[in-house]
Amino acid sequence: MKPILVIKFGTASLTKVNGEINEATILEIARQAAQLHDQYRMVLVSSGAVGAGKAYLQNYRGELSQRKAAAAIGNPLLLGLYTKYFGAFGIPVAQSLCERSHFANRSQFLQLKQTYETLWENGVIPVANENDVVSDLELKFSDNDELATLLAAGLGADTLLFSTSVGGLLDHDGAIVPRVEHIDESILGLADTSKTAVGLGGMVSKLSFAKRAVRMGIRVVIFGIHTPEGILNALKEETGTVFTPEKVSLKARHKWLGTGSLIAGQLRIDAGAVKALRDRRSLLAVGIQEVTGEFDRGEVIEIRDEAAQVIAVAKARESSRVVAENLKTQNFEVAHADDIVLL
Repeated sequence: MKPILVIKFGTASLTKVNGEINEATILEIARQAAQLHDQYRMVLVSSGAVGAGKAYLQNYRGELSQRKAAAAIGNPLLLGLYTKYFGAFGIPVAQSLCERSHFANRSQFLQLKQTYETLWENGVIPVANENDVVSDLELKFSDNDELATLLAAGLGADTLLFSTSVGGLLDHDGAIVPRVEHIDESILGLADTSKTAVGLGGMVSKLSFAKRAVRMGIRVVIFGIHTPEGILNALKEETGTVFTPEKVSLKARHKWLGTGSLIAGQLRIDAGAVKALRDRRSLLAVGIQEVTGEFDRGEVIEIRDEAAQVIAVAKARESSRVVAENLKTQNFEVAHADDIVLL
């Protein structure tokens, strides 16, 4: 079975300063992807629809309704170019518009996975993007760095590539950091907190999702598509910043759960409960200090320690109302050990 490769391209990587799609970049992506087509099952996660479409709107100000309209215009423009340039190498592409809700329900995600497998069996590369047009959530809730990470973890990808306009993670002297073994505060401190002029994401976003991906055992490389042979050399670890994956043996269901899915609520727990979770025990109500948000039984929740750091995600065995009513009840199980993934 060929390994799975997910490559994410941001708006800044794909568009010119005026927002027009850079066709030369799409051609370069197609040329390099064609060389990998026989070796990998690929998913391209492509931004750029809003950037491509906003030029057609008068008095564009970036309001949510305008972003949706721009995406509606830009999506067919973007896919048309992928179709044109990949077609020149004999490779068909398919559009895959995703919403975060697709990752909240495992059966829904398995349908998405089966669709991708059918496409791969027929030599088709899916081009994924957030379904901005109909999403009832703010677009920033799910940028494409997150979508790429959700897909990589859920599909069981070996490698996740993030394309960036700066070619990798830069140190304080502006040089690319070649390898990161562990994403800690010193690494996060290197990220420029300013966003690009045309995209929603930035290095902070990439590092955040790279941290999650490597914990799922996925190798991550942040690279620049405009560097020579960017994709090919990133896979060979000859360009960009390589993030070493942790050695894990998580089941597919836990990988899916561990991506964060669609978080419905949060629980803050005490030190004793944190220790219990790390000892692979279930979460009991007596260890919970605070319940935030409203969630139903079976929904995914985030578990935080006393310092508000996310330590795990879990599938709730009871609703938020029932949990809140039983915080002092002994042996009241809120999440079973089998449904908890430590992060």
